[in-house]
Amino acid sequence: MKILGISGSIKSQKTITAVETILQAIKNKDESIETELISLGDYNIAYSDGRDYRDYDGDTNTVISKVMAADAFIIGTPVYQSSIPGVLKNLFDLLPKDAFIDKVVGIVTTAGSDKHFLMVESQLKPILNYMKAIIVPKYVFINEAFFLNDKIVSDDIEFRVKQLANDTVNVTEVVQELKKKREEEFDF
Repeated sequence: MKILGISGSIKSQKTITAVETILQAIKNKDESIETELISLGDYNIAYSDGRDYRDYDGDTNTVISKVMAADAFIIGTPVYQSSIPGVLKNLFDLLPKDAFIDKVVGIVTTAGSDKHFLMVESQLKPILNYMKAIIVPKYVFINEAFFLNDKIVSDDIEFRVKQLANDTVNVTEVVQELKKKREEEFDF
């Protein structure tokens, strides 16, 4: 199983910390799970121009290839102007519309205000649903007040982060088992 963490901004250390914390909780649950973090700010990703996703090269191809090869995701995003960052939306635009079919997505959001918690429901989940993702129902929203020196300092948030890690792994295992059974139904 390969779980890819995506920090969906050019520069948001709090989001990176949140995704890293979840990926570490996944490794603590099961060391055999392969995890990797992609911070979109570390890559020179082209703007989507409508080409087939396989026609991009360089960093863009690297990131797309990693996304297409993963079994599950932890997508972390800060909230900018009550929305997802443009760099994350651009990544979604680069991918084929069924990029997340049979793939599980856990979500963690960081924001400066509790007023932004519904952004996931109104913007991110509809995009992921359109792209056929299996979304872990309970996501984690972290107000910047729960960070100190870019570390999470809330027992409640740490508990919810561990629960998201467990839920993502458990749902992915179920999806993989169902996919295996579905493929075994065909004898060719």
